Amino acid sequence: METKDVTIIGGGPVGLFAAFYAGMRGLSVRIVDSLPELGGQLTALYPEKYVFDMPGFPKVLAKDLAAGMAQQGRSFHPEVLLEETVRRLSANEDGYILTTASGQELGTRTLIIAAGAGAFTPTKVGVDREEHFEGRGLTYGVRDKASLEGKVVAIVGGGDSAFDWCLNLLGHAKSITLVHRRDVFRALEDSVEKVQASDVAMKLWSVITELHGEDRLEAVTVQNKQSGETERLPLDALVVTIGFKSSLGPILDWGLELEKQQIKVSPITKETNLPGVFAVGDVCTYEGKLKLIATGVGEAVSAVCHAKQRLDPSAKLFPGHSSDMELGL
Repeated sequence: METKDVTIIGGGPVGLFAAFYAGMRGLSVRIVDSLPELGGQLTALYPEKYVFDMPGFPKVLAKDLAAGMAQQGRSFHPEVLLEETVRRLSANEDGYILTTASGQELGTRTLIIAAGAGAFTPTKVGVDREEHFEGRGLTYGVRDKASLEGKVVAIVGGGDSAFDWCLNLLGHAKSITLVHRRDVFRALEDSVEKVQASDVAMKLWSVITELHGEDRLEAVTVQNKQSGETERLPLDALVVTIGFKSSLGPILDWGLELEKQQIKVSPITKETNLPGVFAVGDVCTYEGKLKLIATGVGEAVSAVCHAKQRLDPSAKLFPGHSSDMELGL
């Protein structure tokens, strides 16, 4: 397979903007992502939630932001490999060889790791038959809000995601019950106040202990941890929002300098301790790092420009503003 100027691991918003900007700098680009579609967590975890902190959008659905960034990221026709995981990284005379889970060997002169938090799996409730009901009334987050229209819904969790979905489903679901193991929340105060003032029923100091139904989930048993009392709660859907466990997986074995499951980079160039290997977005860390999409796209520009100079020392670090370029897009 053709050796590319830059390979980007991760097809989320930061990786997609890196692909776009690398195309603007005249670099040949490859994107590799383990998910079946571009967009990263925006499409995989919360497509129906609004993003409020992206410049240019007072609010935008995550799936719509992902679609726009995917379109932009494909502007210069990068090679895109989906449902593919890079297992090994080895140096060669041109740069690096990436070996994938399927056995492909991908040559690249530089590498930008934009893998977010890495591979993620949802935190489970931890009760019998949980896997049986997954996709049959039990979900981890919401991919399609319309599927809950007119439904009796219970949401498990006490963080931003739980409260966001309580608010998002108001007026859509027939009823909403929030189940949380404490009476203290990890959500924005404004969201908590709005939910508390709404028709959402709140069962605090409570946990799910049993799931009921045959082919589909029909009810759950809720136990109050303080009193020990239980009740059977009929429902159509149980939405579990108690977090995700993430791992960098094979990246941990590539010889990169790490700090708490994040890749340490230069705060200026975003280069790692391996020459020509950069990391951007949530996967990287440096003093003063902020985990925002807006921050990540700026990091992507820095990484691309320094990768360009590495490949062509005569190139300018900053080529000028896009409004002054003839891009033909």
